[in-house]
Amino acid sequence: MTSTNEHLISLIKELKTKSLTEKVKLWKRLAEDLSRSTRSRRIVNLIKIVEYAKPGETVVVPGKVLGLGEVTQKVDVAAYQFSISAVEKIKLAGGNTLSLWELMEKNPKANKVRIIG
Repeated sequence: MTSTNEHLISLIKELKTKSLTEKVKLWKRLAEDLSRSTRSRRIVNLIKIVEYAKPGETVVVPGKVLGLGEVTQKVDVAAYQFSISAVEKIKLAGGNTLSLWELMEKNPKANKVRIIG
C-alpha cells in the first residue's frame, strides 16, 4: 500500500480486522479494492446504482459515487467518497448515504449488502 492518506490507511486496517473478527469476506474485499491506486479505484454513477440495487439492501462502492442519473427509488449507499450532487439526489429520493465506517458499525455482518462498481 503506497497511500499516505492516514484516514484511508486506518480504514483499510479496520476493514481487514472486521473481516477476521466477524468472518465476513466482504470487508476483506473492500480493503483490497481500497488498497489499489487512486486511478484504479471505482467510480460509479447513480444510474448504475439504481439499475442494480434491490429493495432493502445497501449498495457499497469501494470508491466514489457520482451524481449522473436520477434516483427513482429509495436506496442506501455506502462509499468511500460521494459527490455533492450524488448525496443530494440519494437523500431527495428518501435514501441514506453512509461512510464505510458507518456501514461497519451498523451492519458488522454485512447482511443484504451488495458491491457495485
